[in-house]
Amino acid sequence: MRACFGVKTQLLISRVFIHPPAAVRWRAAQTRLFCSPPAGEEKPGPSMLRHLTSKIKATGPIPVAEYMREVLTNPVTGYYVRNNMLGPDGDFITSPEISQIFGELLGVWIISEWMGAGGPKQLQLVELGPGKGSLAADVLRVLSQLRSVLGEASVSLHLVEVSPALSRLQAQNLTGNRSQEADAEDEPVYRRGETAAGLPVSWYRRLDDVPTGFSIFLAHEFFDALPIHKFQRTQKGWREVMVDIDPEKGDQLRFVVAPSPTLASSTLVQAGERRDHVEVCAEGGVVVQQLARRIVEDGGAALIADYGHDGTKTDTFRGFKGHELHDVLSSPGSADLTTDVDFSYLRRMAGGGVACLGPVSQRTFLKNMGIDSRMQVLLRNCSDESTRKQLIGSYDMLTNPAKMGERFHFFGLLHHSRLAKPKKPEGLKLEKKDPAPLPVAGFTELRFS
Repeated sequence: MRACFGVKTQLLISRVFIHPPAAVRWRAAQTRLFCSPPAGEEKPGPSMLRHLTSKIKATGPIPVAEYMREVLTNPVTGYYVRNNMLGPDGDFITSPEISQIFGELLGVWIISEWMGAGGPKQLQLVELGPGKGSLAADVLRVLSQLRSVLGEASVSLHLVEVSPALSRLQAQNLTGNRSQEADAEDEPVYRRGETAAGLPVSWYRRLDDVPTGFSIFLAHEFFDALPIHKFQRTQKGWREVMVDIDPEKGDQLRFVVAPSPTLASSTLVQAGERRDHVEVCAEGGVVVQQLARRIVEDGGAALIADYGHDGTKTDTFRGFKGHELHDVLSSPGSADLTTDVDFSYLRRMAGGGVACLGPVSQRTFLKNMGIDSRMQVLLRNCSDESTRKQLIGSYDMLTNPAKMGERFHFFGLLHHSRLAKPKKPEGLKLEKKDPAPLPVAGFTELRFS
């Protein structure tokens, strides 16, 4: 689909880019594991494994969703709570750490959608799971460069983060020493600060605690880490895949299939589902419903970028440790756990109150946003060969179909008014065509004119 940039959007981009139960019998699941632990791997961490085995001995096998939630966000031994897992020295690296261009283009998208909504007097930028704060920092730099476009609009940054370790890192990167924690642990805003430019930054543990108002929501590699239920089609119908203790090896875990329906298998599998194995992220559905409700009530938009598919894949549950695939049941709490996001499920859960766009591949989205033009400007103004190689390498990592280009997808939620045709002026006879709504950057192939 083709459309042309409006004049204002062209100016935006040019101004940014010119600067560089237990007694029941269970059977082993026929579920593929992504990685078997290599010979000689260290023993599972005692704290998390002991916690999980005690829970299973007391209540029986647990759903995969419960396993993920405990392993990732347990307040004492959870992976996200204890670790700084990002970057070359961590377990994985994300697009904002690969190149600042990624965040710059998302910053342009945010301002484009703010303009498409008529330029409200308030702009809340809300990021879910902000990592190191790199994406937010790049976006804020663009907003600063385009401050004159925003005019008198008040801008604020709101970060939804459950990890104390990461929140401290984000505060350092975004505010330096200009932040402080709340006195009481139950405060909705558990940390406040401001950037060097005086822009207010607030931290929350829950999306519900973010103030109401016109907001642009960003969720980059957020939904893939939310707990998922796994279901297997059997001769007796859908059954839930659970995590149990291996009876032959008491210090190891295994997958099993529930012998009878569970509440989740009876309610979460879509009628008419044709796949034999399905992953459903009920928690992700709740978050999307929250986003949709806020967009309907207060205006705004949401941009979700993640590993994903449109209801086609089956078993995608995997672990990452030291940038390598890792057995999801081995050494619980020592590795990141992730799944591909089912965007068809998010679309259903969003409902008809909002307009859903995508998913489109990261390659398509970034090219539609003008990444090629940005690269040309950067390379033209760069004479250092090592820097040029780094720029070209990061561009290739972000857009190459064999790398992140087709693996990541972008999905948008917009207020329906954003796509409605503007009303024709009354009393004018010179208008020959119905005015068209502004194109949505990134989801439409845009060309300069």
